[in-house]
Order: sequence, then structure tokens, then C-alpha cells
Amino acid sequence: MNNNHEPEINTLKDYLSLIRLNLVPIVIISITGLLIAIIYAFNAPDIYKSTTVLKIAKPSGSVLSGSLMPEFQDFGSDRFIANEIEILKSYKLRERVAKALVDSFSLSNDRISYSLIIDKSENQRNPSKLRNIEGIISVIGGSVSIDQKRGLDIVEISIESQSPKEAALIANIYATAYRELNLAINRVQLTAIKEFLAKQREEKLAELSNVEETLLAYQEQKGIVQLPEQARTLIAQVSDFEAKMNATKIDMTITEKMLNEYKSELNKQDPEIKDYIESFATEPYIRNLQTQIADLKTQKDRAMSTSANQQRKNELLKDYDLKIEELKNKLNSQLSVYRAGILASSPAEIKDLTRKVLEEEIKYQSLQASYRKLSEIVAEYDKRLNRLPTSTIDLARLQREQSAYEKLFTQVEQRYQEAIINEQSVPGNVLVVDEGLIPRSPAKPNRLLIVIVGLVLGVGMGVGFAFVRNHFDNTIKTPEDISSRNINILAWIPQIEGIDANNTEFEFIVAKKPDASASEAYRALRTRIKFSKIDKESLKVILITSPTAQEGKTTTTVNLAGSLAQANFKTLILDADLRKPRVHSVFNHKRFPGFTDYFFGQTSFEEIIRKTTLNNLYYVSAGTIPPNPSEILGSNQMESFIEKLKNNFDYVIIDSPPLIAVTDSEILAQIVDGTILVVSANQTEMELLEKSVEILKRDKSSFLGVLLNNFSYRAGYSSYYKYYYYYSHPTNGSKKSRVKA
Repeated sequence: MNNNHEPEINTLKDYLSLIRLNLVPIVIISITGLLIAIIYAFNAPDIYKSTTVLKIAKPSGSVLSGSLMPEFQDFGSDRFIANEIEILKSYKLRERVAKALVDSFSLSNDRISYSLIIDKSENQRNPSKLRNIEGIISVIGGSVSIDQKRGLDIVEISIESQSPKEAALIANIYATAYRELNLAINRVQLTAIKEFLAKQREEKLAELSNVEETLLAYQEQKGIVQLPEQARTLIAQVSDFEAKMNATKIDMTITEKMLNEYKSELNKQDPEIKDYIESFATEPYIRNLQTQIADLKTQKDRAMSTSANQQRKNELLKDYDLKIEELKNKLNSQLSVYRAGILASSPAEIKDLTRKVLEEEIKYQSLQASYRKLSEIVAEYDKRLNRLPTSTIDLARLQREQSAYEKLFTQVEQRYQEAIINEQSVPGNVLVVDEGLIPRSPAKPNRLLIVIVGLVLGVGMGVGFAFVRNHFDNTIKTPEDISSRNINILAWIPQIEGIDANNTEFEFIVAKKPDASASEAYRALRTRIKFSKIDKESLKVILITSPTAQEGKTTTTVNLAGSLAQANFKTLILDADLRKPRVHSVFNHKRFPGFTDYFFGQTSFEEIIRKTTLNNLYYVSAGTIPPNPSEILGSNQMESFIEKLKNNFDYVIIDSPPLIAVTDSEILAQIVDGTILVVSANQTEMELLEKSVEILKRDKSSFLGVLLNNFSYRAGYSSYYKYYYYYSHPTNGSKKSRVKA
């Protein structure tokens, strides 16, 4: 037998038929899914949602970055917002929120309004006990959602809770905690400068107090209370320059600290740029300009401290300002070229850091130049102080130190106050657009949607079950399943209504219900058998078998014989199933005497031939079950017996055991005129069918074809249902609509 066959092409009709065939399990699974969804929907707690809306603006940077490269002002906005969202999701921020919630809970009188932060463990006796900090952090992480509006600098912080008040509270606390953290981050450098100046302020105040005490003690000891005019003028000048020198040194310390931080961060990302900036900032031309500017500034300070007339002083100051401005323009022009080159070649993600390093490096070099010039002037004034008379030199030095520390403390105090103002003036870049409101209605669950989804999933699972079941089901279902294997199919017999294992009343359907669709199908089988061979006279003995048991071969044997008898053919049924004979039970008779008893000489031929209630129909039962059925069926005596039956009847229909289980049917197939293989829809496996056909087609057996039994016309095969309806619903009860063989 050729087992190769073309792959099946399923049509929409096939899929619809499959669904109709599995309608019951699909409905059961769908209803189950619907019930589960309904139970869940009506038992799910109400979830309330509160949302705080924030606008997060990217920092604009310094004036330098704004004027030098305006095209980069909005660079990386999306990346900046993404970074801020990660900060919003960070453990550090959630920890702040958790601590703030604990404080709010301890001050609240309405503790039943809390849900998320309450410990709801089964053994918890106190229903108002808070979770620990770690527990609150964990539950907040699972209940908060942070989303950016597409294309905008707007971020939404949403909290879901079973308590509407708690949802609004957490959303607002979250926004407040983030805004405070953002302020702290933006002010971190100014805060560091303020703290450094505060420390310097305390140190300089202590130093000033020490000098004043020393001066007072000296004056009390020596009795000198006043210096000459020349000494006082010299002290005023040197103390002024010394205060400026010390203030410059403090500025250098602050700038150096910030510069080192920036360099350290830049070195991690791109060491080559850091080295390039350092080499550029120390370039001789740049350093020369910075030195000239520092020199002119000190000369200007000297001019301001001289005793020249006011008109001459104003002219000198104006001249110095023009020279300083000219040098600054040259320096800025050169710096602009280098800044543009550095920022243009820097990777996009470190442009801002590169700009800061460049600014601080230039500032530091300028302060160094000023400090060197001021140090030279102070040293020069020290030499002049040393030329004073010995009696006044010690007092002059003490008064100089007292005046210098006084001026320095005044400058440090002024800068400290400026640092406080600068720190507080940084507003941050977070604006609360909308605060979280207490929701009036729950956001979840959408009970109707849950029910609909449950129904859809139930139907989907039911249909999926049908397709999976069909995929793994290798049983025969339709006539096409047989014909697609290049196997001849004689007919398909519908299920006989009312027949089961306990009720065989209508098994002989052609006699009990001649108008039934099954009876019409058996008559169609009769017609196809009659015309299955050109030499119709040689087709008189027909063997009925099946691959396995319980597939309807006995029912087929009886009804086929009955339909032949109804067509006025003298027909005999021979029960050759010597394993589990059943033909006698169909006619309500005993099994013996049968043909095996005739073989053993215990009865006559005439005694085993029994007439049925149907005209022209006779049968021979199996008789006594022998220990060696195969030997009896394959004996010469069996061949002679069949030949004798053939001479006495028009047709002999033989019922036999299953083909796969035993060799009885295979033996009988060699001595009959034709063999019909009965398979049962939704029961017989395709492999067993193909194996059975292979057995029947070899040697000398005459295989007529396959009969599909128990085929359900109503189950979903619309093309066959027309056939069923046509034979089951004759018009006006007229039998003319039926085709007879």
C-alpha cells in the first residue's frame, strides 16, 4: 500500500466543523472561564489611584555655556529626563518616602485610612501596626508607577492603594521627597562652598581675636599707644594687600577643590580631554596674559592707595582699567577659540563636564597669577616695615596683623553671607504642576472588562483545546481521512440512535427501522458491493472484519445481509468469530449447534441453518468454541463448507474476529470472494487502518474497501448533513424521495 499522501489543506469549513465537533467541551471551558472571571471580578478589592504631575526642567548651566554654545542648551533632554526617572525609582528616594510616611502615620488620628503601609500578616493581632521601613520601601516599589509624557518634560507619579487617602498622601510625599532631593543635588557644590567659608570664618575670627589680645597686651606692657603717620600709612597699605592676598588664597582653595572633583570625574570618562585642558590652561601665551592682568590689577591697587591728588588718581585708574579690559578681551578671544574646539570634539555625554573643568582651570590659573603678584607686593611692604625705627617696628607689625586679619575676616564674612544667599537662591528644576488628589471612584478593577476578558479567554482556551485535541487525535473522523490515504471507501454508516452496550434492540436496523438513515446507508453499501466487481457472479462470499474490537463489524454483517435479503437475494450470515461470537445474540438464539459442531459431526447441515424473521435471511452460529480456531478456519473442511454454502445461497456474509489481534480474519480473507474492513469514526487509529489494509491487500485476498461506521452527520460535517437530512426527513412521508438499490 502506498502510504505517501499529500498534506491536508484545511479550509474555513474544516475549522468550523472542528469547532462544532467539540462544541460541548468548548462550552464547558468557556463557562468555567466566565465563572472564574465573575467570581474574581466581584471579590477583587477596589483600587484607588492618585497622580502627582511634575515638570522637570533641564538645568540651563552657567552663563558661559549659554553664550558660547547655545545650540547645545537642549542637548540630551530625553536622556536627562530618563536619568531623573531612575532617581525617582531609586532606593534612596523610596527610603525618604518611607520615613516620611512613618512620621505621617504617627501624627495621624485616622489610621484606618492606611492600607499599603499596614502589616496585614495573618498572625498580626494589632490591625494598625506599621510595616518596618524595608517593608514599606518594598510595597511602595510595587505600587508606584512613574511615566514620562511622550515628548514632554512632564513626569507623572501614580500610586495605587485600597485607601484613596493613602494613595493621595503617598503621591504627594513622593513628589515632595523628590523635590527636596533634587534641591540637595543642585545645591551640593554651593553647600560645600558655604561650609568651607563657614569654617574659614571661624578660623579667621579666632586668629583676629588672638592678634587683638596680643596687641592690647603689648600696648599695656610698653605704654606705646600711637605710631607715627608714616608707619600708620604703611600699615594700612600692607594690611590691605595682605587681606586681598589671603582672600585670593581662600578662593584658590575653593577653586582647586572643585577643579579636582571635576577632573576626577572627567578622568574616569576621558583622560585625554583632561590632559589636553591642563596643557591648554598652562600654555605660555595664556599664562602671560593672566600674569599681565594680575600685574595691572596690583598696580591699580597701589595707585588707589597712594597719596596723589584725586584727579591724578582717577586718570591712573581709568588708564589701568582700559589696559586691563584690553588684555581681558585678548584672553577671552583666545579662550573662545579653545573652548569651541574642545566642546566640539568632546563626546556629547561629557560636554558639560568638559566645560566646567575648562572654566575652573582658567579661573585657578588666574587666581594663582594674582596671588603671586600680591605676595610680591606684601613682601615688598614687609621690607619697608623692617626699615622703621626699632622702637616702633614690633607695634607696627602687630597693628598690621590686626588690620589685615580684620579686613580678611570682613571679606570672608561677606563671602560667607553671599554663599548662603546663593545656596538658597538655587530653586531646583522640579515644579509640581498638579498635586495628587483623593480619588472619588476606584481605578480598578474594571469588573465588566474582567468578565469580558474571562469569557474571551475561556472561549479561546476552549477552541485551543479543540485544536490541540484534534492535533494529537490520530483517529479516523471523516471519509476524506480514508480516501486521502488512497484507500477505497465503500460507504459511511451514521450512528444508530438508541443503540449502546446495554441496548441492542435496534442493532438490526434495516429490519427494525427501514426508513432510518442508517438503513439507507446499508442499502447504499449493498449497491456499491454489487457493482464493485465486473464479474458480479464471483462476488458471493464476503468477509466482514475490523482492525480491533468494538468497531461494529457484527452490526455491519447483520445489516448488510439484511439489506441483501430485502433485495430478494437468498442470504446467509456465517458467524466465524470463534473468539467472541455474537451473531446468535442479535437474533435472540443460542450459540450452538453451530458450524463447529457440524465439523465435528455432532449435528447435520440442515440443523445449523437457521431462518430469521426476515424473508430470505438465514444464519449459522459459531457453535462450540474450539481450542484451535485458526487451524479450523484454515482447514480444507472450512473451504468445503464455504463452497457448500455458496452453492445454496446467493450471498454468504461472514463475521470474523478483529484483524490485528488474531490471524483468523487473515486466513479467511484468502478463501472468500471479497473482504470489507469496518472502522469506527473517532475510535479507529489511522495507523491501525493502514496496517489492516496492508495485510488484506497482500497474497490472494480480494479487498473491496473500507466501511466507516458510527459516522456522525450532525456533528459538524455540513456536506454530509445534507445527506443525513435528505434520508431522515422524506417529503410528506413519501418514500419516493429515497434512493433504493
